[in-house]
Amino acid sequence: MASILKVNTFTGASTAGSIAVTGEGNSTTTNLQQGLCKHWININGTGTIATRDSFNNSSITDVNTGTYKFTFSNNMANDDFCAASIGKMNRGTDNNGGSNGVNTSDGEDAVNTTDFTVAYINVASQSDVDVGYAGGHVRGDLA
Repeated sequence: MASILKVNTFTGASTAGSIAVTGEGNSTTTNLQQGLCKHWININGTGTIATRDSFNNSSITDVNTGTYKFTFSNNMANDDFCAASIGKMNRGTDNNGGSNGVNTSDGEDAVNTTDFTVAYINVASQSDVDVGYAGGHVRGDLA
């Protein structure tokens, strides 16, 4: 028989901010908070840049051609987080690796707790390029 659990807040019994979840096969446990995505964003990076949808993002900045900064609403606890990004020149078109392919990289050397920056480069021309579909997500500890 199926059950329904309705709650507004989960709190760990021994440590409020730590909830262990038993994994598949009952052999391992995972900390729930560590596995959650702490930030994500999807933007149109051409023309006047605009956010399509996001979570924990307060603003976007068009730094220069093909480079965008995503600012967190709630900062990360330290600079040890992991950020990943995706970019396509045309939304709905697979441009990864072809003659119009897009390479992404961190747009700056310094990592800080308030934002992350991505840069997009046309694979064929090796030049900076604005992309129609850009975004990313962050995993790590919130402040």
